[in-house]
Amino acid sequence: MKIYGLKNCDTCRKALKQVPGSSLIDIRAEGMPDGLLEAALAQFGAKLVNTRSTTWRGLSEEDRANAPLDLLQAHPALMKRPLIERDGELFLGWDQNTKAALGAG
Repeated sequence: MKIYGLKNCDTCRKALKQVPGSSLIDIRAEGMPDGLLEAALAQFGAKLVNTRSTTWRGLSEEDRANAPLDLLQAHPALMKRPLIERDGELFLGWDQNTKAALGAG
């Protein structure tokens, strides 16, 4: 199972600790595999962009108007985290529903 996020993100570290056998891919350092971002956007839509982040607040109105895919490619930290991939299935965030689906505490 792969957890896509940031190595300094507390929520990503919690998910990594609670899901045995998972690995964290730092999207800022390593990027995302081809097609994964598009698949996540198709499944989660605008929810994939974290509009409560400090990165979002630092963007100009002009930048915010860009397409979500362009925004996330230019600013990986804008992605809601973590994005978890298990056998082709995608999960977004680390809430009770995601924990239950993955069998995590």
